[in-house]
Amino acid sequence: MTFSGLVATSVLAAQPAAAADPAGYQNVRINEVTSSDNDTVELYNSGSTAVSISGWKMSDDSFSRQSFSPSAGTIAAGGFVTFNSPKGLGDSDKLVIYTADGTVVDRVEWATNGAKPAMARCGGDGSGAWVTVTSKATFGAANAAGCPSSPPAASRVRINEVTSNGSDTVELYNGGTSAVSIGSWKYVDGDTTHSAASVSSSSPSATSIPAGGYVTFDSTLGLGDNDSVFLLDGNGSTVDSVTWATDGAKPSDERCANGTGWFRTSSAATLGSTNPCSGSGGGGGGGQTGHLLGGGGSLTSGCAPEAPGGTGSAPGGTLAWPGGLDVTIADRVCAFTTSTGPEGRDLSGLAFDPANPSVLWAAKNKNWLFRLVKSGGLWVPDPSWSSTGKQIRFAGGSGQPDAEGLTVGADGHLYVTSERDNANNTAPKDTIMEFDPAATGSTLTPVHQWDMTAQFPQLDTGDKDDANLGFEGVGYVPDSWLTASGWIDPLTGAAYNPARYPLHGSGLFFAGLEWDGTLHVYGLNSDGSFTTFGTVATGKASVMDVTFDAATQRLVATCDNTCGETHTFLKVNTAGAIVPDVTYTNPAVMPVDNLEGFALAPASTCANGFREAVWSDDGVYGSGSGSSSYGHALYSGTFPC
Repeated sequence: MTFSGLVATSVLAAQPAAAADPAGYQNVRINEVTSSDNDTVELYNSGSTAVSISGWKMSDDSFSRQSFSPSAGTIAAGGFVTFNSPKGLGDSDKLVIYTADGTVVDRVEWATNGAKPAMARCGGDGSGAWVTVTSKATFGAANAAGCPSSPPAASRVRINEVTSNGSDTVELYNGGTSAVSIGSWKYVDGDTTHSAASVSSSSPSATSIPAGGYVTFDSTLGLGDNDSVFLLDGNGSTVDSVTWATDGAKPSDERCANGTGWFRTSSAATLGSTNPCSGSGGGGGGGQTGHLLGGGGSLTSGCAPEAPGGTGSAPGGTLAWPGGLDVTIADRVCAFTTSTGPEGRDLSGLAFDPANPSVLWAAKNKNWLFRLVKSGGLWVPDPSWSSTGKQIRFAGGSGQPDAEGLTVGADGHLYVTSERDNANNTAPKDTIMEFDPAATGSTLTPVHQWDMTAQFPQLDTGDKDDANLGFEGVGYVPDSWLTASGWIDPLTGAAYNPARYPLHGSGLFFAGLEWDGTLHVYGLNSDGSFTTFGTVATGKASVMDVTFDAATQRLVATCDNTCGETHTFLKVNTAGAIVPDVTYTNPAVMPVDNLEGFALAPASTCANGFREAVWSDDGVYGSGSGSSSYGHALYSGTFPC
C-alpha cells in the first residue's frame, strides 16, 4: 500500500452542543473519502449514543452547502453512515460537513490524488491518521483491513490543547520518535471566509517540533466561543483539527490522554507541557463524562457491602479509558450470596470462555466458581451448569480455597489461583488448581494442583493480612504468542522453544502477586511438577487480575483502587523481554472500589468497532449506600476492537 502525509482530524467538543444542534454531533467524524467513481464519503460516530444527521449538509472547494442522502438518518454509537457527494469531489479538494443549523462538524482537505482510490483514517476509526490507501473496500465498516502497517511521521503531530479566552493559543504535540518540520504548515479557524495563516509567522514562531515535544502559538485569526482550528501541512492537506461548542475552550480544551485521547474542557491551561487530565472525562466521546446505567434494588437478607480500602495513585503516564464512556451495572443486586459467603461479596477473577464468548467465568474468594450467561442484558449464573455456583476444594477434596483469579486454558479447563486456605487463613497457600468444568456434581476437585507457596516466604508471617497478598490473578498465554513475539526464555537466554518443556502443554501461566505487583511465569506440567520462568515487572504496586488479550496481542495486568483502577497492557520488546506498553484507567463514571476482576471479550464479538469489557467489585460497595450500584458486583462497558 502507498500512503501520503495526511493525518487525522479529531473534531470534538468539551461542552454540550447548542440546542439547535443534535446531541453528540461533535463525536461524528469524516472517516473515509474517495474522489473517484461515486465520490463516496463515510461518517463515523465515536460517541456512546446515536446521533441524528437529519438535515445535515456538505460543501467542497467549489460549491456551497448542499444536502446529501445518507445511507441512514441516524448514526448508531460506534456506527458508520455513507453517502455520495451530490456535486462530485476533485483530485485536490476540501470536504466540510455541517449540522442542519450550519455548525461545522468536521472538515478534511487533500492534495492532488490524495483521495484516489481512497483515503481513510488508520490507527483508529474516527481518530487515526489520514492515509491514502490502495482499496475502497472498507466503506461502511472499520478501516483497519485496508490500512498500511505504519503511518508517516507527520501523523504523530496533533493539536493537543487550545484556548479561546483571549490569548487564543494553540498547542501542538509530536508523539513520534523524530522531529517534524512545520515551517510551511498553516492553520485556519471555523470561519469559512478566512484564509489560512502560517504557523511560522504567528507568535511565537516555530518551524519544527522535536520528538515528544510541544509548540505553541497565538492564533492571528482569533478563536470564538464556538469555533474550530484546522491544521494543514505544506501541501494543503489536513493534519488535525478540533471543534468546540460554546465556552468549550475556556479556560482550555485539552486532549486526554495527552497527545492521543479525546478533547475535553480543562480547569486550567497547561500549554507547552503534558495535559494532566485530572478528574473525570477522557475516553471516547469528546468531553462527555458518560453515564452509569441500570442497577438498583434492595439488599437481600445477609447481603453486606463493604467499603473499599487501600486507595493509591495511578502509574505515571496512565491514559484515559479508550472505550465508551457509558457503563452498565451488569448483575442483579446481591447476586452472589453463597453458604460460605452470605454477605454477597468477594467476586474476583473474571475470564471469557474463548471457545464460547457468550460465557463468562467468575471466581469467588469463598471457594466458588460461577458460569455466567446473559439474561435480560445481565450476567447471571447459568442454570444449566449451576444456578448457585459450584464449590471448589483443594486436591483430595479438602479445604476452602481462597479463589482469586482464573483463566481458561487451551484445553478448556479452568485454572484457578488461591492465596490461602480460608479454613486456615493465617498461612499462605499459593496454588494454581486445574478444574474440568464438565465434571458433574455441586463440588469440584482439581484435576491437577501446583503449589508454589515455598517461593514466597515473605507472606508466611502468621498474619492473615500478609497471607492474603499472594496469587490474586492468573492468565494463560499461548506459546504461539511468546514465540512469534520473540520472547527470550529467562532460563536459557535464547529464544523461547516450547519443545524444551514437553510436559507443559501449549502455553505458560502468568500469576499476579498482590504483594508487589509482579507476574510469576510458570509452565504447569502434566505430572504435577512445574517450571518457573522468573518474574515480569508490571510497573505497579499491586496486581489483582491477569489476562491475555488476543485482539491487542497484549498481556493485561489489572489493579484496583490500590493503583488508581488501572490496566497495564504488556508487550514483548525488541530485546525479547515482556514490558509495560500502555496503561489505561477505568471509565470516569465507575466507582473507585476494590474492582479486582477484569475481562475483555474476544474479537469475534466485535460490533461497530467495540467489544464488551467487564469488571467485578469485590466489596459490592459501588458508590455507597443509596446509590444504584450498592450491592452489585459486575459492570459492563466497551473497549475498542
